[in-house]
Amino acid sequence: MTKRTQHIAIYGKGGIGKSTTTSNIAAALADAGYRVVQIGCDPKADSTVTLRGVNYLPTVLDRTREGGRVHLEDISVVGFRGVLCIEAGGPVPGVGCAGRGINAAISLLQDLHLFEEFKPDIVLYDVLGDVVCGGFAVPIREGLTDRVYVVSSSDFMAIYAANNLFKAIQKYAPSGGAKLGGIIANGLIAPYARPLIDDFAVQTETRVVQYIPRSSTVAQAELHGTTVIEAAPDSAHAAIYRELGEKIVADDSSVVPQPLGVNDLRDWARQWGDLILREGADAPVPIRAVA
Repeated sequence: MTKRTQHIAIYGKGGIGKSTTTSNIAAALADAGYRVVQIGCDPKADSTVTLRGVNYLPTVLDRTREGGRVHLEDISVVGFRGVLCIEAGGPVPGVGCAGRGINAAISLLQDLHLFEEFKPDIVLYDVLGDVVCGGFAVPIREGLTDRVYVVSSSDFMAIYAANNLFKAIQKYAPSGGAKLGGIIANGLIAPYARPLIDDFAVQTETRVVQYIPRSSTVAQAELHGTTVIEAAPDSAHAAIYRELGEKIVADDSSVVPQPLGVNDLRDWARQWGDLILREGADAPVPIRAVA
């Protein structure tokens, strides 16, 4: 078990699988005996749904908008293997900043002394990473988290979002902000996907901490409304998530990434595009990294 509470932020663009990844990490660690809190920091408020099933969970912003004193039980549900599930929520559609819920949630949880009373081993923040600004940057710039991990596929827009996150980390790290733990390469299917992600890590002086291939096991578990850890505990993907969870808990190394400039990123992507077109996207042997 950890000696102190670790606060870990997991970022990724919408639809990349960050919530699926975060929830499976939470489930794997809880199943291993850790006390886990997962805080959804996406305005859609669906981060913890596979951990808590059909249990209704009002968001922090829902409760604070209602007025009156808010208690922990008003904004949390105990899910799979005791994971404490919390959703920050977002503003009324069309009004306000989508990142405001993160600020409100963190402030309220500190006022409620959640971390002192629940005494979690690890707190996971599932954060939208399409645009790292305002409230979405709080887990980085406030020094709230020990490390940041970014979920990315080999698609350009996922890489683009990851590179933007690296810029935010590079900006805030010198003043006490969180550093990068690494990249979680998710949904890999094409032969070129892994070497492309590896090359992006080399170019930005970061590292890949886990490779998660695309699998029907994950999709099937989500259709059932559960994590892979619960739906298919003996599957290969359950083992991948368990390994990733243990890596995150045991690892205390982090770096300040060196993001690519916009033009450099475009040039790098274009070189990979040319290489894939030339050698074929379905080449049986992994394509070599771009020089």
